[in-house]
Amino acid sequence: MQLEQTDKKILNIIVDNSRLSLRRIAKKADVSVATVMHHIKKLEKEGIIKKYTTKLDYEKIGYDVEVIIEIRISKGKLFEVERKIAMHPNVFAVYDITGAFDAVVLARFPTRRQMDNFLKKLQTYDFVERTETKLILNTIKEENIEVG
Repeated sequence: MQLEQTDKKILNIIVDNSRLSLRRIAKKADVSVATVMHHIKKLEKEGIIKKYTTKLDYEKIGYDVEVIIEIRISKGKLFEVERKIAMHPNVFAVYDITGAFDAVVLARFPTRRQMDNFLKKLQTYDFVERTETKLILNTIKEENIEVG
C-alpha cells in the first residue's frame, strides 16, 4: 500500500502518543476528525497499524536483566523452534537472521537466575545446536522511527 502524506502525518502522531483523541490528532495533522477516522480505519484494515500499546521502563518494574540470544538451529526446524521460543513469557522478540546464527531472541528477566534457567532450558530443545548470549548493559536508543 502506498502511504499518502496524511497517512504519514497521522502515523507519526500516534507513534509518539497513541492515547491522543481523534480530535487532538486531527488538530496536529491539520485535517478533520472524519479524515483522521477514515485514515486510521484504513491503516488498521491494511495491517499497518497492528495495535496500540504503552512503552514501559522495565528496569523500574524489576526486569533488570536484558539479553540478546543468538541461536543456531538444525536445518528444516527453524520456524518450529522459533515458535516454541516465542511462546516464553520473557521473550519479547524473535527474528530470523543471516550469518553464523539462524535466529536472534530478545528477552527480559527479573534475575540472572531466571535468565540462566531459560538459557539452560533453551539448550535442551531439540534442534538447537548452539547459542551465544549477550547481556545488554545499557540501552542508548530504543524508539520507533518516523515515517517519511
